[in-house]
Amino acid sequence: MDDTNQCAADQRASDERNRRFQQMALPHLDAAYNLARWLCGNASDAEDVVQDAYLRAFRFFDTFRGDSMRPWLFAIVRRTWYTEWRRRASSHEVQAFEDAEPGDESAAETFEGWSRAIEDPQATLIREEDVRLVHAALEKLPVEFREVLILRELEDMSYRDIAAIADLPVGTVMSRLARGRRKLAAVLQAAGAGAGGVVDQGAQAGFPAAARDARRDSASEAPPSGPISATRAAWDRGKR
Repeated sequence: MDDTNQCAADQRASDERNRRFQQMALPHLDAAYNLARWLCGNASDAEDVVQDAYLRAFRFFDTFRGDSMRPWLFAIVRRTWYTEWRRRASSHEVQAFEDAEPGDESAAETFEGWSRAIEDPQATLIREEDVRLVHAALEKLPVEFREVLILRELEDMSYRDIAAIADLPVGTVMSRLARGRRKLAAVLQAAGAGAGGVVDQGAQAGFPAAARDARRDSASEAPPSGPISATRAAWDRGKR
């Protein structure tokens, strides 16, 4: 094969690799951002983490083996976040993750699917207050409990997938979920959320149904544009 044909073949292979990555990875971009947002505690850091994670995922795409892209991507998002967290901790940077001030709009930002409008204005207000309380309660949990709750209850991931993402034994994942649910219920009850129905029957040691159902009900809807849209647009244009 001469040089011209070789270059053409290489370009076709590169284009096909890029197409496959976009096809397999971009559908999980919003979910990856949601996870990063919960881990980082603010939108700006979460966007940086996801962009770095997707670049790493593209770089090592040839190493992907399996039929489920989402757990593989989530593991890269988590490792990217943890690497940056350790770097900041070791360098004693003043600005750390989860540094948003109380009342800061970026801290109160709702995540995709959690504030879906419903027709009854009074019900909408109740639902939004429920979601706000759950957000605040989750942010008070240690990250090791928060991440497994997000992955299990909001992303519907299996114990095995969570174990792979967090690099933990399945038994540890199950233990953290149980403890995290109890801690979350305790925080909500302390905030008076139980009286409002957020911690409903059967969820005293579980996950609030209002937030879980809002997230799942929106799964079939088109994801809204948000802070991560620039990353999606760049990949759609084929930029790396």
